[in-house]
Amino acid sequence: MSKVLLGLLLGAILGAIDGATAGFYDFITKEMLVGIVAGSTVKGLLTGMAAGFYARRSQSLVAGILVGVLVGFVLSFLVAAMPQPSGQHYYVEIILPGMAVGAIVGFATQRYGRPATA
Repeated sequence: MSKVLLGLLLGAILGAIDGATAGFYDFITKEMLVGIVAGSTVKGLLTGMAAGFYARRSQSLVAGILVGVLVGFVLSFLVAAMPQPSGQHYYVEIILPGMAVGAIVGFATQRYGRPATA
């Protein structure tokens, strides 16, 4: 499987799992959960795509993980910066799982994806 496709698939799966874990919080309603899962899936797709494209150009495992973490951080920060209806921000609850997804996808695309053919 190509590095980009691996990044897209793994990012979507892990993003959906990340979003589904929001159901463990008391302040999340069932109506909110659908949007959160969809948004986290898109975040995971974008992170996986970025990590996959980077992995096609570089062979550095550390740099690939850092790219995934950085993209996951930026996308998660943009989501966390939007206030909830109550006016609160949930930076830690959103950013840390997003960075973890980025690190896992960055690692997987560098380690397991098929290199681009010359």
